[in-house]
Amino acid sequence: MKNILIGGAWPYANGSLHIGHIAALLPGDILARYHRLKGDRVFYVSGSDCYGTPITIRASRENTTPEKISEHYHKEFCEVFSALGFSYDNYSKTSCENHREFVTAFHKKLYSGKYTEERTVNQAYCPTCQKILTDRQATGICPRCGSSARGDGCDNCGEILEPDILLNTKCSECGTSVIFKESKQIFLLISKFRNDLTSFLSSHPYWRKNTVAFTKRYIDEGLRDRAITRDLNWGIDVPLSGYENKKIYIWAENVLGYLSAAEALCEERGTSLKELFSSDSRHYYVHGKDNIPFHTIILPSLLLAHGEYIHLPDEIISSEYMTLEGRKISTSENHAVWAKDLINDFEPDIIRYFFIANGPEKRDSDFSFREFKTQTNSELVGAWGNLVNRTLVFCQKYLDSELPKTEIDEDIRKKIQFTLLSMGEKIEKGCFRDALDEIFALIRFSNAYYDEGKPWITRTTDINACKKTIANCVYLIGNISLLLSPFLPFSSKKIASLLCLSQKWEPTEITNDRITENISVLFKKID
Repeated sequence: MKNILIGGAWPYANGSLHIGHIAALLPGDILARYHRLKGDRVFYVSGSDCYGTPITIRASRENTTPEKISEHYHKEFCEVFSALGFSYDNYSKTSCENHREFVTAFHKKLYSGKYTEERTVNQAYCPTCQKILTDRQATGICPRCGSSARGDGCDNCGEILEPDILLNTKCSECGTSVIFKESKQIFLLISKFRNDLTSFLSSHPYWRKNTVAFTKRYIDEGLRDRAITRDLNWGIDVPLSGYENKKIYIWAENVLGYLSAAEALCEERGTSLKELFSSDSRHYYVHGKDNIPFHTIILPSLLLAHGEYIHLPDEIISSEYMTLEGRKISTSENHAVWAKDLINDFEPDIIRYFFIANGPEKRDSDFSFREFKTQTNSELVGAWGNLVNRTLVFCQKYLDSELPKTEIDEDIRKKIQFTLLSMGEKIEKGCFRDALDEIFALIRFSNAYYDEGKPWITRTTDINACKKTIANCVYLIGNISLLLSPFLPFSSKKIASLLCLSQKWEPTEITNDRITENISVLFKKID
């Protein structure tokens, strides 16, 4: 049994989840369900990112507190993830006591090491608003690509920025040109890890192209040391004398949520975080491409600088963007489909299917309601749902609910065994679309096998041939539902109940003799 850590990105608790979040995070649940079926010990963790400027800005705009804003959206996130079947072992939040204590202890050790130092920096100040600006409150022109950008980064090219690097820097609230005032901050010396990070990247040549390209660019252009403290009012206190009025910068604490959430889980299970971060474990990190540098540069640098939990990411599952009807999703323009609305109108497996079959794994992919309807009705209802329904209803109607016990064709057994091995490799490499395509190729084969067997004819002309066809189809259905269970857990659970299937990643036999439950359609057609 292997320890598997799966970290899903922590969404900002400043607004509702949209379809882009779901498309990026869903692979984490597939990995968790698959590894559990394999018998591995899974630590699937994530949580709500409750600190940071976006939350304070929203709280100010709505005349409330950051605590109330973050708690509201944390609760909403939990409801959405639960409705969609995300099987987190621990979904936490950065504002919880466990996380604050872990981050405080981590940073204390960090400051006592040789990879942090105090520096005097220029900090953006708005003379009109008369306040120090957070990085997100400073806007200007990205010096790399010339696009409009915020002080924490450029959405267009992905560059990580600082306000004093921007061109024509202004206050986002009033538009006044900013001035810069000196402030002392603690810096993480990321530049000292150039060789480590270069070796780290070169040891993972099979990562997705966006991960390799982004990370290589950051290393080649020169790694910059970054401040890990900030003059903020909302966040985790800096555990250092002289820094009582400052907070730990969000990027230096939110990625540690993977560790704090995993530590709480380890305590529940009677193990240790050091064991989970040993070499006998495998770590996956699942997120969108805008989070790549935080998982391939920032998190590894923090772990290396700390020195106690040095298990750098094994697999980076970084998605491209999900667009909406051909346009980029924009929450500010309300051009989005909100997850909380989608779960009210559609079955969870239908939603999961679309965002896996059309997942933005290698390039941006698009969500359109026309395609959503077409794929649901043709693939889920017309292919998979039809195979299950016509086979099991046939047993009820013409075989007195008997599940025939004839010898399964050897070619079909081999096909199932091959698909289990092939799909497992694809899932572990992050090729979820290819894995799903392989299952639906097997579903099309099964429907063709049913048609060729013509059980509706042989039930009166050759009952043994009829039972053989049905037995093979039931065997195929049982094993296909196992293959689909990481992807479509709700409908797969229905089939497992009907056929009394075991839940292991190996060929499953049909052990019960009869169908004792009523057969209902797996998926409702979208009209």
